[in-house]
Amino acid sequence: MAQVAELLLLLAAAAGTGAAALPARDPAALEAAHFALQAYNAAAERSGPPARLGALRGARAQVTNGIKYFLDVTLLRGPCDLVSCRELEQVSCQFEVWSQPWASRQQLMKQECRPAELAERVQEPAQTLGGLDETPGGVSDAEGPSQPGQNASLQLAALFRDFMSTYGKHYKDEEEAARRFGIFADNMAKAQWLQALDQGTAQYGVTKFSDLTEEEFRSLYLNPLLAKLPPRPMRRAEAPRDPPPASWDWREHGAVTSVKDQGMCGSCWAFSVTGNVEGQWFLRRGDLISLSEQELVDCDGLDHACGGGLPSNAYEAIESLGGLETESDYSYEGHRQRCSFSSDKVAVYINSSVEISRDEDEIAAWLAKNGPISIALNAFAMQFYKRGVSHPLRLLCNPWMIDHAVLLVGYGTRGRTPYWAIKNSWGEDWGEQGYYYLHRGSRACGMNTMCSSALVV
Repeated sequence: MAQVAELLLLLAAAAGTGAAALPARDPAALEAAHFALQAYNAAAERSGPPARLGALRGARAQVTNGIKYFLDVTLLRGPCDLVSCRELEQVSCQFEVWSQPWASRQQLMKQECRPAELAERVQEPAQTLGGLDETPGGVSDAEGPSQPGQNASLQLAALFRDFMSTYGKHYKDEEEAARRFGIFADNMAKAQWLQALDQGTAQYGVTKFSDLTEEEFRSLYLNPLLAKLPPRPMRRAEAPRDPPPASWDWREHGAVTSVKDQGMCGSCWAFSVTGNVEGQWFLRRGDLISLSEQELVDCDGLDHACGGGLPSNAYEAIESLGGLETESDYSYEGHRQRCSFSSDKVAVYINSSVEISRDEDEIAAWLAKNGPISIALNAFAMQFYKRGVSHPLRLLCNPWMIDHAVLLVGYGTRGRTPYWAIKNSWGEDWGEQGYYYLHRGSRACGMNTMCSSALVV
């Protein structure tokens, strides 16, 4: 966070007195440069592959009613087919980007571009962009020799090939592959930005979602209804009187099934609730049974299947239906089908549901005593999360933009960093074997705003 604090002090000093130079590789300047590139490519009337960032030659920032970035950038244009990059045309651009990062607003205010002479470019210092590689510390910049832009594109191409191989990615044609490569490059810059701003120990980088735009990721894997619809009123759970133990993990006590995968369906609400009910049934009846999310996707008339839903509604639907079938009897398909629920196959039932305190100490105490908890949070940092304890800035991961439901299974401390252990529903090939670790004690990403549980008596 020293880099972030230094930048904030620099910008504050610059307010009303002109623009201040930014440090080399400043993550906010990199973010602004990638935004300007996207706007440049969208406005350019030409065929062929989009331009890529070659070098950020200089950056300044000025505080207005937001932050205005003045960027001196070299762009690269020309064919790059993921195997080799041939001779690239270089374009020198001056961009002005206005930003309000706390409101997720950006606008390209000015653009001046002209061809760049190779001799001039080689002689002048520049900071390379896009040469990203995976390292134990997350995302870092790879050093390049005399042709930084071309070398960076080659290294990005190699990283993209590894990504495609690791996650079995296939695209319909070369045009789509080139488009996904451009998105991948932008996402690597975003992951670097997240890494620089994170206050915890998290590592961000290449994940199976690295070829998706933010809009695609949100529409396919998140749940916008969590922030738009008020939850159904529930009885308030009684807070335990005893203080919570220093750490607790229900995985160690047999109350948590294996990590599941919701696929390209916004059904996280169903996975969060079935995980909670699985734990409640185990603690009251002694059997850990994997339960059907598809039953809720198909038969819960209060929610919107892959379009999102609320845990509070799902509890009511389970009570109305009479219970849940097992995963094996009503298997997950990842899209809405005709409801085929059978009361003869009900494996578990619930009696009611409760809302749990927003106080994190009380959440920990309730969890340790009563079992895993259904929660919802802002998934801002999760698209590129790999491992470690995530602690995004509150301005970026605010509690009023809740968009993903998950299962809280435990808590503890890594070194000096307190964490919540969260079971996600994106498969074991995401995060730490399917789990997300989030900072505890700071109400990070609004994790305390929608805590609930079914009750089995």
